[in-house]
Amino acid sequence: MSYQGKFVFAQLCGLLPKAKFDWLVKKYQGNKWVKSFKCWNHLLVMVFAQLTKRESLRDLIAVLDAHQEKLRHMGFGDNVSRSNLSKANEIRDARIFEEFAYIMIGIARDKRSSADGESCVDGNVYAFDSTTISLCLSLFWWTSSITVKAA
Repeated sequence: MSYQGKFVFAQLCGLLPKAKFDWLVKKYQGNKWVKSFKCWNHLLVMVFAQLTKRESLRDLIAVLDAHQEKLRHMGFGDNVSRSNLSKANEIRDARIFEEFAYIMIGIARDKRSSADGESCVDGNVYAFDSTTISLCLSLFWWTSSITVKAA
C-alpha cells in the first residue's frame, strides 16, 4: 500500500508563515551563493531535530539517512548531509532564525489573547534547557537521595 497525502511534519510546517521567513532570508541574504540547502530547508531540518529530540548533529543525520527517500516530501530538500548542515549552522546569519522566532512568538501571543483583548502572555518569554547535569556527590550530598535522572 503506498502512502497518499502529506506527512504530519509537512502539514505542521505548512502552518509556518513562509512569506515572512522568505522576507527575512532576503533581508539578510541568507540564500546568497547557496545552490541546494536553502534557509527554508535548514529551518525545517532544525525544527525536525527539536521535535524529535535529537541529541547531536550526528544523531540527526543518522535519522535522516534512515529516511532518505522521504526527505524531499518533508521539505528538507535532496541534499541533507552532516557537512552541509554543519556548514549552514556555521555560516548562516542567525538573525534570520532569531527574528523568525520573534515573529512566531508574536503570533502565539495573538492566538492566546483573551476575549477582552488582553494578552495572556505579557512580558518576556523564556526558553528553558532541561539538559541533565551530573553532579559530584561529595559537593552535592543532597543528590544521593535522587535515584532517577531529573532536569
